[in-house]
Amino acid sequence: MPPLGAHMSISGGYYKAVEAAAELGMECVQLFTKNNNQWRGKPLSDEDVEAFRTALERTGIRLPCAHDSYLINLASPVPDLWQKSHDAYVIELERAEALGLMGVVMHPGSFVDSSESAGLKQVIKAFKQIHRQTKGFQVQTWVETTAGQETNLGHRFEHIETILKGVAAPERMGVCVDTCHIFAAGYPIGTPEQYSATFDEFDQRVGLSKIRAFHLNDSVKDFGSRVDRHARIGGGKLGLEPFRLLLNDPRFAEIPMYLETPKGEEEGELLDAINLRTLRGLMNSGKGT
Repeated sequence: MPPLGAHMSISGGYYKAVEAAAELGMECVQLFTKNNNQWRGKPLSDEDVEAFRTALERTGIRLPCAHDSYLINLASPVPDLWQKSHDAYVIELERAEALGLMGVVMHPGSFVDSSESAGLKQVIKAFKQIHRQTKGFQVQTWVETTAGQETNLGHRFEHIETILKGVAAPERMGVCVDTCHIFAAGYPIGTPEQYSATFDEFDQRVGLSKIRAFHLNDSVKDFGSRVDRHARIGGGKLGLEPFRLLLNDPRFAEIPMYLETPKGEEEGELLDAINLRTLRGLMNSGKGT
C-alpha cells in the first residue's frame, strides 16, 4: 500500500505538521518551510530543525517533503523576477536540506509574454545554476504536473520531459503527479483503459521511474478545463475510480501520496480524516491496472 499523507500546517512550529499527520494516522507529510506567499522567511534555527527531526523519529512519519513558494517563477522572461525566483529556490532547497526532507515540489512556472520554449529554457538555465550552488545536497526537486492555467508550464508531459532532459544533474530531479492537474490538463484517468493509456504516455515521455510523489486531489472543474481547483476525494469531477486505480497500482506501491484537498470539518470530523478513510477504503477494493 502506498504511504498516505497530506499537506499540513507548520503553525506553531515545523514539528506540529508531523504531529498533526501522526494524529490522523498518516504515514507521510508535506509542508511549507516558510510562508508560501512571501519571498523571505524567518531563518531556520537549530531548535526548529532538532524538534522537526525528533518528531519524525518519535512518530514514525516518513518521506517528508515541502512545496515551494507560489511566488517563484523560474520560467519568467523578466530578468529581475527570474533572478529573484532563482535565489528564492536556492533558499527553499537549503531549508529542505536542513530539515532532512526528501524533496521540494515545484511548479515549472509561467512563460508570461514569451513562449513555451523560451520559458522551458529559462527553467533549465535556472537549474543549471541552482545545482551548482547546492552541490552535494541530498534533497531532490520534484517537478509537478500542472493544470495549465493561463501561461503556466507543466500541463503537458512534453514540458516535464524537456526540463528533466535539459537540466544538469538530472538525478537530482523527479516528478510529482497531481491527479486534479493532469485531469484538468486533458489527460483522462477515469477508466482502466484511460488510466493505462495516460500512464503509458507518461512512461514514454518522462519515465515512470521518475515519479517520486503523487498529489491526490479531485477536481472542481471539468476535464480539460485547464483550471486548478481541488475538491475532496470523490467530491469532484474525477470521482472515486481514478483513485482506486492509482492506489491499487503495484507500480506505485512505495510512492508517497499527499492530499492537498480542502481543509475544514464536516460534522465535527476533519476533512483530512474523511479523505484518508475514503482512500483507504479504495485499497484492494478491486483489481488495479
